[in-house]
Amino acid sequence: MFALPTIWSLLISTIVFFIVAGYISRYLNEQGVGGVTRGVLVFSLAYLASWCVGEVIDWVQGEPPPSAPTAVEQAQPLLLQE
Repeated sequence: MFALPTIWSLLISTIVFFIVAGYISRYLNEQGVGGVTRGVLVFSLAYLASWCVGEVIDWVQGEPPPSAPTAVEQAQPLLLQE
């Protein structure tokens, strides 16, 4: 289920995205890779790195993602107490 990121996760992962994108772009430029391939590769790897950092930050903060009720839990009837 989708959970909103914390403010620290959002800020740090954004910073990591631009840092990683810069390093990968510089490396691929030195290797002679250019064009659309380089742009897609830089974006994909920088996105992956920033997503991983965001997940690690949320894990360190101890905020587990919310879990949706399973089909079995939803099918259980409510027991009324007398």
